[in-house]
Amino acid sequence: MKISDWLRIRTRVAILLLSALFGLSAIRGLQPRCAIAAERGSSARQPNVILVITDDQGYGDLAAHGNTMIQTPNMDALHRQSVRLTDFHVDPTCAPTRSALMTGRYSTRVGVWHTVIGRSQLRADETTMAEVFAANGYATGMFGKWHLGDNYPFHPHHRGFQEAFYHGGGGVGQQPDYWGNDYFDDTYFRNGKPEKCEGYCTDVWFANALNFIRKHKEQPFFCYLATNAPHGPLFVAEKYWKPYAAKGVPENMARFYGMITNIDENLGLLRRTLDDLKLTDNTALVFMTDNGTATGVNAKTPQHGYDAKGRWHGFNAGMRGQKGSHYDGGHRVPCFIYWPAGGLNRACDVDEITAHIDLLPTFIELFHLDKKPAAMKPFDGKSLVPLLEGHVCGQKVAWPDRDLYVERNRFEQPPKWKLNVAMTERWRLIEDRELYDIQADPGQQNNVIAEHPEVAKRLHDAYESRWPELTRRACEYTRVVIGSPVENPTTLFAHDWHPTEGPISPWNQGAVSRMVPWNGYWALKVDRPGRYRFTLRHRPAVAEFPLQAATARMKLGTTVDTLGTVADVPTAVPEGATSVSLEANLTPGPVFLQTWLDTADGTSRGAYYVDVERLP
Repeated sequence: MKISDWLRIRTRVAILLLSALFGLSAIRGLQPRCAIAAERGSSARQPNVILVITDDQGYGDLAAHGNTMIQTPNMDALHRQSVRLTDFHVDPTCAPTRSALMTGRYSTRVGVWHTVIGRSQLRADETTMAEVFAANGYATGMFGKWHLGDNYPFHPHHRGFQEAFYHGGGGVGQQPDYWGNDYFDDTYFRNGKPEKCEGYCTDVWFANALNFIRKHKEQPFFCYLATNAPHGPLFVAEKYWKPYAAKGVPENMARFYGMITNIDENLGLLRRTLDDLKLTDNTALVFMTDNGTATGVNAKTPQHGYDAKGRWHGFNAGMRGQKGSHYDGGHRVPCFIYWPAGGLNRACDVDEITAHIDLLPTFIELFHLDKKPAAMKPFDGKSLVPLLEGHVCGQKVAWPDRDLYVERNRFEQPPKWKLNVAMTERWRLIEDRELYDIQADPGQQNNVIAEHPEVAKRLHDAYESRWPELTRRACEYTRVVIGSPVENPTTLFAHDWHPTEGPISPWNQGAVSRMVPWNGYWALKVDRPGRYRFTLRHRPAVAEFPLQAATARMKLGTTVDTLGTVADVPTAVPEGATSVSLEANLTPGPVFLQTWLDTADGTSRGAYYVDVERLP
């Protein structure tokens, strides 16, 4: 017997004797630990961890939560067997949720408060979940959607994932993705290198994740499986969506449900593979989604289920709002945790308020990830292990009420009290002007701020006190590094422009194809001094698309103000050329870049793609 096991048994016996003698069994601090703690310490090795996160699937977009239309038998089975975080919150949109999940810190704090315009890149000095697992001897792999940067030093394989297989941008077909991808038989990136695939995107992510699991079945592994589905465009095989349409579901919603059904089918395959490999018992499987539903509710007619005429309008579990909303329908999502060897295979609900920022500190305690990367910063979240133990074991848990915040800051700089909510278990303060008692009014129909000014003031003051620290670095840019030996050349994407002309950056390939007359600048960091070549394009090199321009211009500046709107001497674009190159000598340090491709009739737009290479 190991000394640690002997000490555990001796302590347990001593506590039992004390409890019998002095009636202390009701005091949690002296109680014998329940099954989750005992089993957590008895595993032959550290557990495998699989984190599955779907994109745009809301709380009501699975049958287990009351949706009578959608078919999700594997998600429902996992729900029946898991500990469920029933009041679990994320940010209302994709990249912010992922940044908070990866770091255990609020998205605004780590520089990700948008999904585009250079504000979806996770700061290079933040420590990720993958880096924590890797520091503790885990094999780490991610498959699917990253959405935290498409250049060095932001790629997943630069942030702790030893194997990363992913699409570009925030979705398949977005501007940084491989040109022409459409969910079927696409080209994705393996550790930065393009790789042609066969099959539907979700099937490809799961197949590659299963290969990673088989490869590392003899050692602890962390697998981050992040589907781009059911995010639009709503492409999926007819066999998945046609049955819903036949039942009267509107076509877009039918396609959305079909994409979820395909994910569910793959989840079942994942679980059967774990069984076949005899990995189920000591594998922690966590399932969650990244924001509220995007297409699972008819936005114009927000009934839940069928209306009086028998038409299906979707289901949102009685909540108000959907993706992007600061009401609960935009940010309260499913989260299930299943781990047989750890005692987390008993259906029970954790009803206390929890959030994405809690998962990393929870994993560290739950899975004994004792080695911390040196650069790790303090968490905004907290470990949920006491809650998990208490609920699984039927014990009363001393868990103080807490304030949480989620926001949808779709701006260059995050504004205070805009598209945000300050929350407690009972209350929701929306934009400092609406207050809802979520327990009495889960549909958030009755603004009670006039009746409870003291509650509103407390939440207001808590938010105000935290805001300066959350936004302390908001004026900083997350900078793409150019000229590094790690990635030279590199391709800059208009997705990451800080816009100067146009409503937003051209974040998808459709906007590029329409040749929108927009422009913006990139925030860069020069790694090494030398001569640099900038090759300007309308489309990536593989598209071989002729430039629709007579002249090209470029300007570099150490401040945004030095860029202006007029560059130096224009360079003529040869007729029929698919690109034009300009060169400059650069010294190490921060720099801003803006480009112009001008037609003979005066139409101007930025180069949507710029290949930057430090020359030998």
